[in-house]
Amino acid sequence: MEKQATDKRQLGVAVPVGALRTRNGIGVGEFSDLIDFAQLCKKMRLGLIQILPVNDTGFESSPYSSLTAFGLHPLYLSIEKLDEFKTADNTIKNRIKTAKEKFDKYTRFSHYEVLKEKLDICRLIFDANKIDIIKSAALADWINSNTWVKEYAVYRRLKESNEQKSWKDWKEYNTVTSSDIEKLWNDKKLQDEHFFWVWLQRALDIQFAEASKAITDAGLLLEGDLPILMNEDSCDVWANPDIFIQGLSAGAPPDMYSPDGQNWGFPIYNWETQEKDNFKWWRLRLAVAEKYYQAYRIDHVLGFFRIWASSQRDYSSALGRFVPYIPVTSGDLKRLGFDKSRIRWVSQPHILTGEIWDALKNNWNGSYTEEELKIAAEKVFEKALVRVNEEELWLFKKKIKGEKDIDRFNLHPAARNYLLNKWKDRLFVEYTKGRFFPIWYFRNTSAYNSFSQNEKNELEALLAKRQRKSEKVWAQQGMKLLSVLVESSAMLPCAEDLGAVPSCVPRVLSKLRILGLRVIRWFRDWDKDGMPYIPFEDYPQLSVCTPAVHDSSTVREWWEKEADQEQFSGFIGVPSLPKIYHPGTAKIILSKAASARSRFRVYQIQDLLHLSNNWYSKNPEDERINVPGTANDFNWTYRLPAVISEIAKDKDLIQAVAELSRIKSVKKQTI
Repeated sequence: MEKQATDKRQLGVAVPVGALRTRNGIGVGEFSDLIDFAQLCKKMRLGLIQILPVNDTGFESSPYSSLTAFGLHPLYLSIEKLDEFKTADNTIKNRIKTAKEKFDKYTRFSHYEVLKEKLDICRLIFDANKIDIIKSAALADWINSNTWVKEYAVYRRLKESNEQKSWKDWKEYNTVTSSDIEKLWNDKKLQDEHFFWVWLQRALDIQFAEASKAITDAGLLLEGDLPILMNEDSCDVWANPDIFIQGLSAGAPPDMYSPDGQNWGFPIYNWETQEKDNFKWWRLRLAVAEKYYQAYRIDHVLGFFRIWASSQRDYSSALGRFVPYIPVTSGDLKRLGFDKSRIRWVSQPHILTGEIWDALKNNWNGSYTEEELKIAAEKVFEKALVRVNEEELWLFKKKIKGEKDIDRFNLHPAARNYLLNKWKDRLFVEYTKGRFFPIWYFRNTSAYNSFSQNEKNELEALLAKRQRKSEKVWAQQGMKLLSVLVESSAMLPCAEDLGAVPSCVPRVLSKLRILGLRVIRWFRDWDKDGMPYIPFEDYPQLSVCTPAVHDSSTVREWWEKEADQEQFSGFIGVPSLPKIYHPGTAKIILSKAASARSRFRVYQIQDLLHLSNNWYSKNPEDERINVPGTANDFNWTYRLPAVISEIAKDKDLIQAVAELSRIKSVKKQTI
């Protein structure tokens, strides 16, 4: 296989498929719309189109919460391009016409409404043609070439029959073997339902492959997005539970924005099991992706080195830990002079009797009598706590393994909140007997602050030693796993390497020639006074430079509401930049970004549209794709402000973007 080159500079655009608009779509962008979009990009002299994940997420709008690593989303199907549509009756045609008229009025698309309507129409078409579809030799050949589709179809049929509930809540078949899946697939009574999902997937495959070819024929690269993690409620976790560790939930450690960290609810991988079959699942995933993409974005590449994992019995990830990690052992602690009771002191929260009473009294607003408060306190001691000898000191009962267990007792809100906070008050998490991990904010715990300065110094030295040893393990794991990806595909890998990045990550990425991500507003020297921006001439050549991403504000919103305008203006050498964003401001900022030494310079479509006065939303917040940490109907439903054919008439926009493509890399300064 011929590898994609990493030495050719490209200017690119990032756009969700669902955001595309043509006169053919039913309220949402479809794979076929990429054909028209590619022609627009060609006029703009762009070299790359980057899209968000397009796998089936069902009625969940986040593209990073997939039901399958292989199946495509029916949302992006162009119904009128189906072979079976040629014989559709007027009832179906009128229904499509009505749906278009309704949904095209929406500024942002309704994921649920549009998907439901499209699936309903597809079922009508399938039912009218199912005899021929099921007998189709072409479909049989496609099934044989896409072995993953059987378990996907069986899973999707079961999910439908269980009212879209998670497979963990199904009354039957929530635990299956490959034989169970094969038996269900071969059940003639279920054949129609299974073939409906297979028929959809083949049609999606054909349409996406056609769009991909059109992009390539236009001289552009198509870059996909492969989320590292899988939704717990996915076909892959259901059918292949051995390659996941389901008791742990992936996420991100605490930071200034999320003091309790982020718990994504996705299981982590069992790399040891996957290695036994030479990472077959990952290799298949890449092979399927390579049918469409020439490059791909590895979401959360840090997870290949080490993942932040917390118990699925916790809401937060405050008590998470890195996997893998060289643990602190009970032997280490004994060598520091810790006896059994001292080890318990640092690894379990200790609660004074009076603290429970204070928590309740401080939240007493007169709506409870003293007798009711007494009952509430006694319930806490009875249900959740166990006394330490005869002291006025308590521990959590052993049956409590996480924050969710505390909620089972239906305690007074004040007591509940106190216990949830106290649950995190420990220096170490003992995740298996005799193996400990320091919590992220261990210096804020009661145990740590009870130490003498000498004890603190000894503990800090031990943790620093464990960190150094763990870094070596992370480097080895990252090199091993990412080497599998690089050697398995001709696609050019691009890594999302944001966050608290261990020093081994850039070294491994560079050695494997994987492009890292540099978001201008965050690519700064955070350890220096004033946290200066990194000059564009110092951007690594093996990188993707971008001024905004799907999880951030657009450049316009950032400039008007978030940026230190004076500092950034000084950084780019244009001290007179206006405070209000307009095409002139956009041209200056985007031009500076285009000069970065990075191989790819990629802009969100919204940011490119701001080079013209014609495409500004009244409220810049309306142009965002996603607001992290929120769950609503707004996220992931952005649409272009007009159909592609109308945007293509904007000669000033096309010229402005084309000018960006001609900007050469700024030269690295030499002394």
